[in-house]
Amino acid sequence: MRFTIIAATVLAFTAPAFADGELNLYSSRHYDTDERLYSDFEKDTGIKINRIEAKASALAERIKAEGKNSPADVFVTTDVGRIWRAEQEGLLQETESDVLAKAIPENLRDPANTWFGFSQRARMIFFAKDRVDEPPMTYEALADKKYEGLICARSSSNIYMQSLLASMIAHHGKGAATEWAQGLKDNLARKPQGGDTDQLRGLVSGECDIAIANSYYFARALRKEVRGLSDGVDGIGWIFPNQDDRGAHVNISAAGIAKHAPNRENAVKFLEYLTSTSAQEYFSAGNDEYPVVEGVKLSASVKKLGDFETDDLSLRELGENQREAQKIYDRVDYR
Repeated sequence: MRFTIIAATVLAFTAPAFADGELNLYSSRHYDTDERLYSDFEKDTGIKINRIEAKASALAERIKAEGKNSPADVFVTTDVGRIWRAEQEGLLQETESDVLAKAIPENLRDPANTWFGFSQRARMIFFAKDRVDEPPMTYEALADKKYEGLICARSSSNIYMQSLLASMIAHHGKGAATEWAQGLKDNLARKPQGGDTDQLRGLVSGECDIAIANSYYFARALRKEVRGLSDGVDGIGWIFPNQDDRGAHVNISAAGIAKHAPNRENAVKFLEYLTSTSAQEYFSAGNDEYPVVEGVKLSASVKKLGDFETDDLSLRELGENQREAQKIYDRVDYR
């Protein structure tokens, strides 16, 4: 595809809702801007959304504990690795929908239709323009010895880093992926720490000259004030990697219908609603993400990042290679 230009907090309802006019949403998306998505759906359909919000792992454990009596209708996560785990644990059901099949590219949904991507984020390379004359143009180049001591990146336990290495395994095999992980570790400017915004702040503070982060963390700083980052964005350059070959690695926010969903019809309506033009535009305007539906208007902050080619690798492979990715990180002592 070409783009042209509440951690651990549970908001529980008082009792499981099984009425025809309700939808029970278990979500690990923690963005306040999603309120508009929910309120618009309720207004358009008359279906009331009840939400439980927590980390994806906590929600998955809750659904398993609730068993057949679970009120969960829709499970929403960030990163394909998390939704893939839920599918592997038997928490989701197949969903046949012509709307979803037509709107969502094949590589951004499960072949068995148990989960679907609804927004995208690119894993990008950022650099200090006044300190880096020749930035790495590919993910592979991040392991080049000439960047020794220059890179800020997250820990190996982070799902985004696991998915990036999983894509390297898919494209190059385990051996080459191991060499890459070792090279990346050797090039770190500091011990892996913090979130994606912290990697970008490292460029501003001078702790590192190159950083790996998802696109929306930087685009957010172009749109509004982000402490420790917005004041320094003019000094940061950015790269959509691998534009001369496979394209930039992308990941998704995804959702699927829970296996024992009591309001299945409403759940299908909700997933289909997420592919609507208004919902897709809001993913971009509200959280600086890329839509999955082609032709949808991008927000000004996202559009400013420019055009790029995406890797069309099936995202299911990221889930399938996730465990091996962690083993490789452990093997090279990347913590």
